[in-house]
Amino acid sequence: MLKVSEVQIRVIKPKDGLVGFASCVLDGVLYLSSIGIFSRLDGTGYRITFPTKKVGDTDLQIFHPISRELGQEIEQAIIDKARKVFEAI
Repeated sequence: MLKVSEVQIRVIKPKDGLVGFASCVLDGVLYLSSIGIFSRLDGTGYRITFPTKKVGDTDLQIFHPISRELGQEIEQAIIDKARKVFEAI
């Protein structure tokens, strides 16, 4: 299974719960970017969303993990890094 080998966080001015964007590298061979970082509505942390593109009335997913394990690994790596970045601000 692919492993997250690098995570970068870009903080933005909060808007509708969106607080930043993340990019990550999987096993040093695949770069993923424009992953949204949102504050959870109950204030207990963060959640991520993978990018989509609106075509007419349809939202097309640009990319997303197929396996639950990889999805959880990406999410955990991004959230861990985001917490460190947001705490330092």
